[in-house]
Amino acid sequence: MYNLAIYLYLLGVAIASLFNKKVKKMWHGERMAFEVLREKVDPCASYVWFHAASLGEFEQGRPLMERLRRNHPEYKILLTFFSPSGYEVQKNYNRADIVCYLPLDTPINAIRFLRLVRPVMAFFIKYEFWYNYLHILKHRNVPVYSVSSIFRPGQIFFRWYGFAYRRVLRCFTHFYVQNDVSRNLLSGIGISQDIVTVTGDTRFDRVLKIKEMSKQLPVVDAFRKGHKVFVAGSSWPSDEDIFIEYFRDHPEWRMIIAPHVVSDEHLQQIIEKIGAGRKILRYTGATPEDAMDADCLIIDCYGLLSSIYHYGDVAYVGGGFGVGIHNVLEAAVWGMPVVFGPNNANFQEAQGLKGSGGGFDFSTYGEFEEIMHRLVSDEAWLEKCGRDAGDYVKSKAGATDIIFSNVKL
Repeated sequence: MYNLAIYLYLLGVAIASLFNKKVKKMWHGERMAFEVLREKVDPCASYVWFHAASLGEFEQGRPLMERLRRNHPEYKILLTFFSPSGYEVQKNYNRADIVCYLPLDTPINAIRFLRLVRPVMAFFIKYEFWYNYLHILKHRNVPVYSVSSIFRPGQIFFRWYGFAYRRVLRCFTHFYVQNDVSRNLLSGIGISQDIVTVTGDTRFDRVLKIKEMSKQLPVVDAFRKGHKVFVAGSSWPSDEDIFIEYFRDHPEWRMIIAPHVVSDEHLQQIIEKIGAGRKILRYTGATPEDAMDADCLIIDCYGLLSSIYHYGDVAYVGGGFGVGIHNVLEAAVWGMPVVFGPNNANFQEAQGLKGSGGGFDFSTYGEFEEIMHRLVSDEAWLEKCGRDAGDYVKSKAGATDIIFSNVKL
């Protein structure tokens, strides 16, 4: 049944690639993966394989890859992606020896792929459970680790009809899960607790490292001087409708907007929402002198958001009015309160941040206004919430150390 579904999916992707650019990139990348591997695989090398579905999972696997590269240079690293949103951003990642798409999980593809690479171990990040790849790896006695994984009762493994698919979980050598709920769910379907360790999420290690490596941005520094700054990161139009309305009525704060989609059309929409009477700058065309008397700075490029959060007093992380919020940890690590929309129940880091007192969610403009009013009017509370956010991130670090103290290299 699984393989039939995969072949039907493959047919659907082939058809969709005729009409959708993103799907076309994935379809082409998967077909080219074998050519990339034949060209680049060193048959004399020992490869450790990391698989991440997309960019978020890559960030969870990155601390492991960088630790492996630093401490065990005798291994080469193969990094694969499923989604173009991960591959296109990180295809030149210099800590991996080979970066490519993962061919779809058909039996033939899995056999061809593993014959070419012959990994000595594999790390699957968070939600990745590819049936054919995992069964062949187990058959070949290759250690396979699930890292930063998180399990929920609604997943197929824990449904009455999911008995057959549970077998894929028995292909893993060890699970490094994010929480006790995941460990208990695995225990409930017979997965031995000897192969399950609660480590938390490696993203906490990653954002602390990012903080150490942050960039100094003279334009943003000039923009901030002497003012309170609100940073909105990875925002969507539904987010912007709310916080822009608030800041039109509160000119005492300056605002930085780093939208999730950087396109001329979206940037123009933001400018129109802010309206006349405010000096608005686009980052790539600004100088520090321009920024000193600006009211709003729009980040019209990628790659700066984690450093830009450093300049904020309050952060807003977008996506909470869509499928789910983006990375709240990149903001919280700087020790400031983080505000986000209502679709955050499945994001453990957001739940933890709320529980710590450093994060706040809302559903309506009135609720957002109430949160901001207290943060603006109570300086001591603003500082406390920021400390709580930063302390929460620091308290959850260490997953990478735990994993590497257990994995046999």
